[in-house]
Amino acid sequence: MISIQQFAFNPYRENTYVLFDETSECVIIDPGMYDAEEQNQLVRFIKDNKLKPVLLLNTHCHIDHVLGNKFVFDNWSLKPQFHAGELQILQAVPGYAPQMGFHYELSPEPEVFLGETGTVKFGHSQLELIFAPGHSPAHLCFYAAADNFLIGGDVLFYTSIGRTDLPGGNHSQLINSIRNNLFILPDDCTVYPGHGQSTTIGFEKQHNPFLQS
Repeated sequence: MISIQQFAFNPYRENTYVLFDETSECVIIDPGMYDAEEQNQLVRFIKDNKLKPVLLLNTHCHIDHVLGNKFVFDNWSLKPQFHAGELQILQAVPGYAPQMGFHYELSPEPEVFLGETGTVKFGHSQLELIFAPGHSPAHLCFYAAADNFLIGGDVLFYTSIGRTDLPGGNHSQLINSIRNNLFILPDDCTVYPGHGQSTTIGFEKQHNPFLQS
């Protein structure tokens, strides 16, 4: 059974997730911590629960989701893993971070890239990769089938969807990703998004104004 800890970090209130199971191995997904207080919050949680970080995953590489990549690498020697199609997005961050008022610590680049399908494993658990481009060129979601939840990044939100006006965004592609790759999951699958509150696949099928046919 996977346990989930959610933090809302940085000025964008980006959701950073720590997933762990009974082995105490954990995965850090989309580390958005920006200042020392947020960094300490994450470290304190990991230490207090005696967790061992073994994976750093990015759903995608917009600045608010990668601000803490360097901090995770410095503390636990983990390089991020994401789809190769996001590398150009990561490499663009230093160019625009100062204009947005961010002091950006350069993220290491992956040694391992994730595919459009497959799994990542930690402890006794595994997450299935779901390719869901549209908000960004090669966005991945992580589905825990045994526990029926999805770490969804910026694809599907409570009654909303990810913005598509950033470089590499594509509205029709995003809608197709949600309909074809996410809405095939069980209706009672909990979606933990990159911002805001959790929701379920079934609720969004019924109520999301962007996805009513």
